[in-house]
Amino acid sequence: MPTLIELKETRAAKVAEMGTLASADMSDESRTRFDSLDKEVRTLDGDILRAEKIADFERRHAEGKIIVAPDRAEREYADLVGKFELRQVILHLDEGRSLSGATAEVVTELRNRGGYHGCPIPFEGLELEKRSGETVASGIPNPARVAPIIDRLFAPTAAVRMGAAIVNIDSGSESHPVTTSSVQAAWAASETGGVGGPTAYATTDRPLAPNSTLGVQMKITRKALKQRGDALEQAVRRDLNGAIGEAMDRAAFLGAGSSGEPAGVLVGSYGITSTAIGAAASWGAFRAAVVRFLIANAAAGPGDVRALIRPEVWSELDGLLASDAGPKFEFDRMRENLGAIVMSGNALAAPTGSPATSKALLTTTAGGVPPIFVGLWGAIDMIRDPYSDAASGGLRLTALATMDVTVSRPAQLQILTGIQ
Repeated sequence: MPTLIELKETRAAKVAEMGTLASADMSDESRTRFDSLDKEVRTLDGDILRAEKIADFERRHAEGKIIVAPDRAEREYADLVGKFELRQVILHLDEGRSLSGATAEVVTELRNRGGYHGCPIPFEGLELEKRSGETVASGIPNPARVAPIIDRLFAPTAAVRMGAAIVNIDSGSESHPVTTSSVQAAWAASETGGVGGPTAYATTDRPLAPNSTLGVQMKITRKALKQRGDALEQAVRRDLNGAIGEAMDRAAFLGAGSSGEPAGVLVGSYGITSTAIGAAASWGAFRAAVVRFLIANAAAGPGDVRALIRPEVWSELDGLLASDAGPKFEFDRMRENLGAIVMSGNALAAPTGSPATSKALLTTTAGGVPPIFVGLWGAIDMIRDPYSDAASGGLRLTALATMDVTVSRPAQLQILTGIQ
């Protein structure tokens, strides 16, 4: 059965042919062809309408399916999010002013997907995430419910640059089963001998649960409220984007797993191999970790590996000449071999001890499966506090965002400790 896009392309081609026929002196043969095309276009109009209704029904009711190519409704929603105005939400919460235009439509759509105490704001509206396709490889078993995977959370963050997949979840918990078994082949020992029994195919569920909620409080003075316009819009967006983005990125790696925080990759009990270096930073220490990836078939080559390091480690590597590579620094050797080097003072804890030591994280995307999953639930819930700043006529807003973190396979990550 033709897809919606194919139907539209066919209709466009037939309409173009009709235009060509109509622009010339029509013979009896041309007129007959024109009438035939007209009937076909009317039939296609009905087919397109039915296909659009079917696509909309499947999008709303078949929650467990991944939509590979966005349909018209998804594209229209993305366009609406691009026109979302945060200042309308602020004035709605402060003065009760009605939402209008694209902002009203986005808020209505979000409320239909989940419950909010205040006014929902899409993560995309703050440029915290951008929908850009799927990253799940073929051959991976589908979980009971799979939400679309988002490639980008916020461009400058370490989580995405280290290969983390951002999963948007409307409501409830979600589990991602990942293959963890090692299927082995065996030779027949003799002409009539068997080749060995079957190996069990095992998967491990990587759950994401809405147990951790991040909150940001903002005070907007009466003077700021009177200075309405793009300045207020951009100021609030920057504050929300900076605060939420930094906190989420830090929690993805350093979350304590207690006091409301999710368990970060470097802190949680994920069974990730941790190797103590106990020596000065060098490319040799990272090369040994790459070799372990290669031996475990978790990477096809050094270019598949990403490294997350502290700026202090970069400073050490960039100032240390390699003794066996001519006039070349250790960092140059590392950069030439690895697929990416990410430096962050937020995702990794500051060096401690004497001499000062730091940690590093290495990841690889094996078979298209991301090493880390970061789950975001629904949208940001913007709630107004009408009492705290009532005496000064100000507005107190609280933005709530729910997230969780898990890893796919521990073999796709390695931790290096004691890097001096």
